[in-house]
Amino acid sequence: MKTIFYYAAIGLFIAACSSTTKTATKEGNLEQEVVRIANDSLEYEIIIFDIGFETYLNTIAKPMNFYSKEYYETKNRFYVTEWNIRALNPSRYRSDIYENQIDYDFNVDYGLEVNYKLYNYFKFVEHKYRQRFF
Repeated sequence: MKTIFYYAAIGLFIAACSSTTKTATKEGNLEQEVVRIANDSLEYEIIIFDIGFETYLNTIAKPMNFYSKEYYETKNRFYVTEWNIRALNPSRYRSDIYENQIDYDFNVDYGLEVNYKLYNYFKFVEHKYRQRFF
């Protein structure tokens, strides 16, 4: 199974597809939400550990079908590119947020759910950490 790793402020990020599983873990006194999206047939997965992301998805994010898969893919191209630029420049950008690059292949069809959650992770980062990509 191909895995793509990313570690955000409090989280780990791995890229991919479909079904969702969630668990809670403890790190010191901080309780973390874990969101996992996986599809073995596409051999990719996303795992996001970041306090508040699941709550953000359930309360602030627009419903998955609000935008098309193509819309999410287009936005994710921009976000991933900008994210990776920031990850490569830790002296200029917050290294506690942009710790690793995201290996997102623009030629792979990750499907609606993965693109939706990846897009909303970027929106969550903008919201939580007051980062602006535009």
